[in-house]
Amino acid sequence: MAAQKGKDLLLKIDVDNVGSFETVAGIRSRQLSFNAETVDATDSESAGRWRELLGGAGLRSASLSGVGIFKDASSDEKIRHQFFDGLISPWQIVIPNFGVMEGLFQITAIEYSGEHSGEVAFEIALQSAGQIAFTGA
Repeated sequence: MAAQKGKDLLLKIDVDNVGSFETVAGIRSRQLSFNAETVDATDSESAGRWRELLGGAGLRSASLSGVGIFKDASSDEKIRHQFFDGLISPWQIVIPNFGVMEGLFQITAIEYSGEHSGEVAFEIALQSAGQIAFTGA
């Protein structure tokens, strides 16, 4: 398989809460991370006193982040609304030639910045708020 273009990794917000996803405008870089906590099940009878983990237990989570140029598009208004109202809503992450991750996320941080001779930029961070579904490409 050939390398994939970073610009094709898309972050999409559900603009009407009924499954109409729109790509977040102006994003230049984005990242999706999955985490799984472990549950230590080691006791005094563990073989060789090696740590034992309890499979299938523990908390799983996902986080999303993106950095880009502020475009004042309809997706920006939706992001502002989501953040200031503390809402949890559906998001999609399209991974080229791999599939689509979809689930509920809450925006946990949004930052705007700008240099005198440059564009207005933004950073956004989201945390999962439920199960993440995967649909293969």
